[in-house]
Amino acid sequence: MAASPSKRVEELRRLIRKADRAYYVDHAPSMADSEYDQLLRELQTLEDEHPELADPNSPTQRVAGEPIKGFKTIAHTVPMQSIDNTYSIEDLRAWHKRVLKGLGIEESAGGDLFGKPQAVGYVCDPKIDGVAISLRYEKGRLITAVTRGDGEKGDDVTAQVRAIRAVPLELSASGKGAIPAVLEVRGEIFMPNAEFVRINREKEAAGEPPFANARNSTAGTLKNLDPKVTAARRLNLVAHGRGEVRGLDDVDSYSEFLQRLKALGIPVSPHTRVCDSIEEVEKTIEAFQSERAALGYGVDGMVIRVDRFDQQDQLGKTSRAPRWCIAFKYPAEQGETILEHVEWQVGKGGTLTPRATMKPIFIAGTTVSHATLHNIEEIRRKDIRVGDTVIVEKAGEIIPQVVGFVPARRPKGVKPIEPPKHCPACGGTVEQEGPKVFCVNPECPEQFREKLMWFVGRDRMDIEGLGEKLVDQLIDAGLVHHFADVFLLPGKREELLALERMGEKSVDNLITGIEEAKKRGLARVLAGLGIRHIGVSAAKTIAKHFPDAEALLDASVEELMELPDFGEVTAPVLHDYLHSKQGRDAFTRLAKSGVDLASPLYRKRETASGSLFAGKTVVLTGTLESFTRPELTEKLEALGAKVSGSVSKKTDLVIAGESAGTKLDKARELGIEVWDEARVIKALAT
Repeated sequence: MAASPSKRVEELRRLIRKADRAYYVDHAPSMADSEYDQLLRELQTLEDEHPELADPNSPTQRVAGEPIKGFKTIAHTVPMQSIDNTYSIEDLRAWHKRVLKGLGIEESAGGDLFGKPQAVGYVCDPKIDGVAISLRYEKGRLITAVTRGDGEKGDDVTAQVRAIRAVPLELSASGKGAIPAVLEVRGEIFMPNAEFVRINREKEAAGEPPFANARNSTAGTLKNLDPKVTAARRLNLVAHGRGEVRGLDDVDSYSEFLQRLKALGIPVSPHTRVCDSIEEVEKTIEAFQSERAALGYGVDGMVIRVDRFDQQDQLGKTSRAPRWCIAFKYPAEQGETILEHVEWQVGKGGTLTPRATMKPIFIAGTTVSHATLHNIEEIRRKDIRVGDTVIVEKAGEIIPQVVGFVPARRPKGVKPIEPPKHCPACGGTVEQEGPKVFCVNPECPEQFREKLMWFVGRDRMDIEGLGEKLVDQLIDAGLVHHFADVFLLPGKREELLALERMGEKSVDNLITGIEEAKKRGLARVLAGLGIRHIGVSAAKTIAKHFPDAEALLDASVEELMELPDFGEVTAPVLHDYLHSKQGRDAFTRLAKSGVDLASPLYRKRETASGSLFAGKTVVLTGTLESFTRPELTEKLEALGAKVSGSVSKKTDLVIAGESAGTKLDKARELGIEVWDEARVIKALAT
């Protein structure tokens, strides 16, 4: 007999939380991602069908509601202090002597300084390169998550942190003690190296500047106002400290505290080591230096703490840091090799990025032959030249960097590196803007493959069935040389059928997707063209102020500068593109290929006062037959509506399709007007 909905929901939540614990706490994954996603989808469906089973701490509720408007400042109940750093074993030994003196322990008592165990024990933790966070649990439920800030107060990032699977929304009871009434856990939120690489590839493909390192990427993710961004980036957590605690009176040491956190379901480092002497501490630091390169996330040192809490209290703290704790920072891992060549790579946005080719060198666990040189101004600042013996570093970084050269080994006659005067891919004009160098030819072939994949992707032309492999096939077969050529493909059915893995059904689906894409409108086209500084948001801004491409092409740079959030950089770049031969040719060819270059968003200005939706806050829920949610959202926004992701007292209208769930129930509870799809279609037609 099938389980009742309530029992199945309870079981699914238990299985998902168990999988989260296995992955993040026990470091022993218990199921494949696909199985996890399937359980999560089943739970979401059951919760939608049975709103009475809703629970704000359900795994499905990690991301809930719409983006927040800003961050509140919250005072820490216990200040989050910094940790003093040391870079040498000699300084570490001096700190150890200060600890003994502060505790009134003679160096000969219970053993000598580097021999037998002392009357003080230590715990060594990896120093993860992330963002410090304070998580407050009350009666086992996550209440707030606050950044370090200035140590006295920080930003409330609870909505963002709830979206991180490694952070338990509820603590799990165990045989090791009851759940404490209040538990403030201090820890580090960090980004795995593989995720950092993935995000930077996406940013580069979108024509956006990449993050400099994983820590910056983590900080940027937590400061994004939309928790969905946090959910999409697989951040992790390691706990390493405490703030206010009520209910763990039987825990007397830091090592016991970590064991209790793990029992409660909070991730702690599997590399923590308890040491009985300073000699053990030194051995642990030395052994871990060779291990950290293989961890898959940034670690730049070891934190050494006095283990017993009563001894920590006795040692106290200064105005900025505790006396019972110190961070040993590893020296940057560097190596010397010969710079043999500099290659200028062309990205989607036309940026020419210098990449060093070097004599292979083994550093930080890998053999390195290439390294980033960032940009021409960085090369000039460091005065790096081909033929130099260069210093390569991977200090906590994933991508190797050339940080300098050895002057004494510079060969005679080596010349300064200069950027190319012409694009290495197309021979077109190259211009410098700030420290970056750009190819200004929008039809540069090196850029085109990536640009085309961007153009046809989601939030741009959104052509179903046109993925990366098919893009490669179309270009290699000579069927597509320009964005406009995509919209001529329906007339080349036989050529499409001749492509690998393109049968009748695949071709029909592709042609249908292309015909639908022709109707997307001006904003989607602008977002897809890869114009520098013009992404999805800027494209919508433009499309709300110009009725079609012709009006936009006639706009002066002064008119463009008056657009919201446009300024002295974006407006001139857009104007130059619109008035370039390539820019005008792009719009002409797209129009001839049947692409609608009118702006449905412009209707907002014309009809807002008379529209039924003008000024109303609308929520969509359930499955619609005649529209996708993005399509209906765009139509409603064009008529002056604000489309929200959650129902509240400020909601004016809820549009409910099939299988509408908790949003519909809440709307009825609040007495909010509800429309079905038929009524929406009728209203849009008037």
